[in-house]
Amino acid sequence: MLRSLWTSASGMIAQQTHLDVVTHNLANVNTQGYKKRRADFEDLMYQIYREPGAPIEGGSVVPTGVQVGLGTRVTATPSFMVQGNFQITDGPLDWAIIDDNGYFQVTLGDGQIGYTRGGSWQIDNEGQIVNEDGYLLEPAITIPNNAQEIQLSPTGVVSVRIAGEVELQELGQIELARFINPSGLRAIGDRMFVETPASGEPITGTPGEDGMPQVRQNVIEMSNVQVVEEMVEMIVAQRAYEANSKGIQTADDLLRIANGLKR
Repeated sequence: MLRSLWTSASGMIAQQTHLDVVTHNLANVNTQGYKKRRADFEDLMYQIYREPGAPIEGGSVVPTGVQVGLGTRVTATPSFMVQGNFQITDGPLDWAIIDDNGYFQVTLGDGQIGYTRGGSWQIDNEGQIVNEDGYLLEPAITIPNNAQEIQLSPTGVVSVRIAGEVELQELGQIELARFINPSGLRAIGDRMFVETPASGEPITGTPGEDGMPQVRQNVIEMSNVQVVEEMVEMIVAQRAYEANSKGIQTADDLLRIANGLKR
């Protein structure tokens, strides 16, 4: 059987995954805080018919050798943690992180800490600040039911104005987390990430201090997906898939010719 059949098949499978990644990016073009992904490829093992550097007569060596590769595969789909565009809103609980490497922390249903760039917050029936899926902001902050105004400082201090009072009342301090390798975080959906051995342990701190980014109120961060770039990637994936399918057709034609030698 011709090796090129399996080599081309590996290329088609890899481009199918490539297209899966591209379409996922496009599907989340309007998802708040979403970070685009890219498919990275690597070549597979080689069959070596003549070793480079093998000695030959006269004391010389083979300059390049003969090495035939066996195709490709997707080796990683890293996230690009580049900041997305900002959208100004009138929501007092719409918050954005003003830098690439920083995450809000929430307490997930199993007690694990999740990390997100999504900054659209709500208030639950107990006055606690939660995200749109009901997960508590970490550390927890509770808004009193007689609060008339909510303010967030660039350093993460949450304050409210109580009915009948002039001075603002501080309720709490939000903390952000950052990672040495944010691309190593594991995405679990709902715009949420959890730490892994690849990401390293979270480094937490106050916004605006010790390298932590500041935060802004009445702003949400949108997806960092660029539609034009993804459309170009889609064309590349389509043409590469088509080219690999032509390789299979050509190999099939060669086998048909070989089978037709004896009549």
